[in-house]
Amino acid sequence: MIHLKRAYEPALPGDGVRVLVDRLWPRGISKEAAQLDDWMKDVAPSTDLRKWFGHDPAKWPEFQDRYRAELASRGADLDRLRDLARKGTLTLIYAAHDEAHNDAVVLRDVLLGVRPSGGRP
Repeated sequence: MIHLKRAYEPALPGDGVRVLVDRLWPRGISKEAAQLDDWMKDVAPSTDLRKWFGHDPAKWPEFQDRYRAELASRGADLDRLRDLARKGTLTLIYAAHDEAHNDAVVLRDVLLGVRPSGGRP
């Protein structure tokens, strides 16, 4: 099972394994407060892609395509995350304010084999 959660929400026992999937550490959050099991920077969008997207919903379809292309080279990391999800609850932690248009949404869909919503076929 894979859940998504903002880094600013409190950790709960039901979160299972908590993995930060952003390249940058969330502002104002201590490592103690984050209660993370891992920080997988390498599955986050590249710095160039993150800056280009800028959390602009109008760029969401193309962001999904570009990020999925980047993730194609991260097979071992994706396998590790899938394994964690098979063993129990996996919560992907992210800092973005927009809960519908962020990298964790795309990553979860890739892990679950879901096609992009609003992206190109």
